[in-house]
Amino acid sequence: MEQLPVLIVVAAACLGASGIWGRSALRLERAYRRLERQERVGFDAVSIVRVAFRKDANVALLFWLVGLAIGAASLGQRFRLPLLLALVPAGVSFWYSRQFLGQAALFEQRAKLERRAEEVLSQETLAPMRWSARLAPDKLPAFEGFEVGSVYEPGAGSMAGDFYDLYPLSDTRVAAVIGDVAGHGIEPSITAFQVKYLLRVFLRQYRDPAQALEELNALVSTQNKPEDFVSMCVAVFDNEAGTVRFASAGHPAAWVWHDGEVRALRSTGPMLTLDPRGTFLSREVPLEPGDLLLMYTDGLAEARQGEELFGEERIGAMLRRDPGRDAQTLCKSLLEAAQDFSATALSDDVAILAIRRV
Repeated sequence: MEQLPVLIVVAAACLGASGIWGRSALRLERAYRRLERQERVGFDAVSIVRVAFRKDANVALLFWLVGLAIGAASLGQRFRLPLLLALVPAGVSFWYSRQFLGQAALFEQRAKLERRAEEVLSQETLAPMRWSARLAPDKLPAFEGFEVGSVYEPGAGSMAGDFYDLYPLSDTRVAAVIGDVAGHGIEPSITAFQVKYLLRVFLRQYRDPAQALEELNALVSTQNKPEDFVSMCVAVFDNEAGTVRFASAGHPAAWVWHDGEVRALRSTGPMLTLDPRGTFLSREVPLEPGDLLLMYTDGLAEARQGEELFGEERIGAMLRRDPGRDAQTLCKSLLEAAQDFSATALSDDVAILAIRRV
């Protein structure tokens, strides 16, 4: 019975070492499972952590089994000397326990950093999409007496400044707006957001869209950089009078289908911020049931095939060929035609807005 205390000590040491390796394996297991759930983490990082986990788990299991075997063998004299050798790896485990646990903690911390990096990348991807949804929402409000269609296609570059808007001015008047801020990145997008909602204020203050544009131009010219040019087309529909009154600040020609003809509504003033004292004109055209107004940003007309542009005339021709198609189908068809025409992916954002009086 002399060997019993010694073997019990050895068994306890092995079981303690098993606990140390088990804790390390548990941390590594959590780390590699986090990495596996992330899409952008390299295969090597996952593999390294998984291998380290399996090694520690196996060592923990080994010590656990040895500890149990030593405990069970404590009654047998012949097991005493060889089993004493198990104190060597057990002692090494205790001696380097801080390093082992520190390494596992390092892997665990790295997995957390990888997860955080993935979250940041996801936010960077989602941010332009959410910002674009504010500037050019997928769903526009419905108004009695009008059929509305719209599409927005982000270009291949970074955040851009294309936007459109549709909102009531009174019980019988509805404003439709489309615009584009020069450049790409967050600053043009912020400018687009500003002018979109500032125009709402001025259109409620002034009945004439040209006067609203003049006030907006004077304001943004003092607040934004001179190179932040803004093109914009504003149309105010009067359902009671059966007219649409429009003003355009250097924007690509809008097209109106009326009385069996397609007519271009061209710019009535300079781009915003080009001339702080610029003047704008309004024009009014009749809009009867079945008539349609089509507005778009320059990314549609400037879709390129070599040196040839998709161009305004193709847009007008598509409306002329089938003016009776519903507004949403028209917008989608125009976008698809520009994409088919272009030799490469569209580099600029495209926004299209169509409003038909019904």
